[in-house]
Amino acid sequence: MRTDEISRRKLLRSALIATGVGGLGFVGHKLASGSKKTFDDSPGSRGDTSMDLSMSDAKSWIAAPLGLEPSREERQFFAGERPWGFILFARNIDGPSQLTELVEMLKELGGRETTPIFIDQEGGRIRRLMPPLAPNRPAPRVIGDLYREDGESGRRLAYLHGRLLAADLMRYGINADCVPCIDVPVEGAHDIIGDRALSNDPHEVAVLGRAMAEGCMAGGVLPVLKHMPGHGRGRADSHKELPIVDAKHYELAARDFLPFAELSDMPCAMSAHILFSDIDSQRPATLSPVIIEDVIRGEIGFEGLLMTDDISMKALKGPYDERARASISAGCDIVLHCNGDMQEMRPLVRGVPVLDGESRRRAIHAESYLTQPADSEQLDAMGEEYDRLLSVLV
Repeated sequence: MRTDEISRRKLLRSALIATGVGGLGFVGHKLASGSKKTFDDSPGSRGDTSMDLSMSDAKSWIAAPLGLEPSREERQFFAGERPWGFILFARNIDGPSQLTELVEMLKELGGRETTPIFIDQEGGRIRRLMPPLAPNRPAPRVIGDLYREDGESGRRLAYLHGRLLAADLMRYGINADCVPCIDVPVEGAHDIIGDRALSNDPHEVAVLGRAMAEGCMAGGVLPVLKHMPGHGRGRADSHKELPIVDAKHYELAARDFLPFAELSDMPCAMSAHILFSDIDSQRPATLSPVIIEDVIRGEIGFEGLLMTDDISMKALKGPYDERARASISAGCDIVLHCNGDMQEMRPLVRGVPVLDGESRRRAIHAESYLTQPADSEQLDAMGEEYDRLLSVLV
């Protein structure tokens, strides 16, 4: 291990100890299934190669169809370029039958029942499924409000929020949700995060983010931590421009990185298109080997699958194949492309390799969470409990 990597890890540990966590806050924490799941529990690690073989030619990217069903051109393109998964937006959704059929079609194109179908369904202003397809659920910040009044009730609400979001999605076969957002906003930051954050306190975010992620997993849905290693200080919207964060490394370690470090055992995360000038003054996190290898994999200790935020966002510059190559070279496992523009996807895939090595192992591990929930008969009772907890805040 390099000397600079050792010093970076010491820096994070010192910051965590200084803030009262010391990296021990969740040691031995159990998942909803009753035991912490590790990479050694995934099918590929046990010598079960069936899942490995089924994704043997999948490539390191996630695609988005343009409309309500893939066009003939899209079907041919996706069949040839084999994205690992797909992501859906409001433009892809018209009604229950249409959505279910679309999801089934995308899984067929992916070549396996466990093809991940992602969506952004957080609650509040970030939701792709609207009534009557799914109920309105509040912004995550509401969960933090309850937690500060009653810690036990707040944790329970976070879990139920994740579990019921999973049920909303699984009704249509959608099996991956880009939650929880565990960014920690600071005063003066752009409101692109805002009430999507569970709290402005990193300790609260860590507790509630874990509970929400466990709720998702209990419902058979893969959670995606975002935006690693932290978007809370951004003073710009990365959809439109590159946010530059000038905070010192030790400040970031003590606040922004803390929730991600406490949830480092989770199976999947999304990178932040943020430039942290004190760590890498040249490249945003998504494209930075220093951020990904030294901070995310080293200090934070995250071993799961790392996907980019949307590679077409204006925070990034350059041809799409170069963006893809740079993100993979920096250490991302999967490139996410969201707008469905074929004129972008065709060059993009030139920079996307076949899933292999550690990235394939992480993808297999992530897919191992896509299971049928064991507690579906209790959903009505959980929904009633969820509503009771929310009513406390009215």
